[in-house]
Amino acid sequence: MSTKEPSVGQSSQYVGPYRLEKTLGKGQTGLVKLGVHCISGQKVAIKIVNREKLSESVLMKVEREIAILKLIEHPHVLKLHDVYENNKYLYLVLEHVSGGELFDYLVKKGRLTPKEARKFFRQIISALDFCHSHSICHRDLKPENLLLDEKNNIRVADFGMASLQVGDSLLETSCG
Repeated sequence: MSTKEPSVGQSSQYVGPYRLEKTLGKGQTGLVKLGVHCISGQKVAIKIVNREKLSESVLMKVEREIAILKLIEHPHVLKLHDVYENNKYLYLVLEHVSGGELFDYLVKKGRLTPKEARKFFRQIISALDFCHSHSICHRDLKPENLLLDEKNNIRVADFGMASLQVGDSLLETSCG
């Protein structure tokens, strides 16, 4: 994984080898678009962050998220494939999961079956245990930050509020 500028000569409809398609969502730090690899056809989610429109503290949050995601590889944590940048934008190339947010799933479905609740709980705990074993504390775990893939498997996302702890120190800052 590297940090690089989008290839020279590309229109604004491409980020590296990815063609930008429909908008998947919009968050505090930017827009998320579907990207499709021009050769392989692999789908990704590309988070587009306009550096000029963000405060220094929010930009630091995005950079912290990038640094932390580069350290994590776990089946239930959303993968960061690559990062591109230019003077105006950061482009985070993320794993694409098609099932949406757990929040929307719960609103639509209502009550989970015990089997489904256990499955989700095990996957969330597995991801958090992995993060904690690598001194990473998510600090913003909520259904909106839990995404589902096409087989309804959890991906923990949005590590913008996360903290990387050094040694045995305790967290001293609050969130929210």
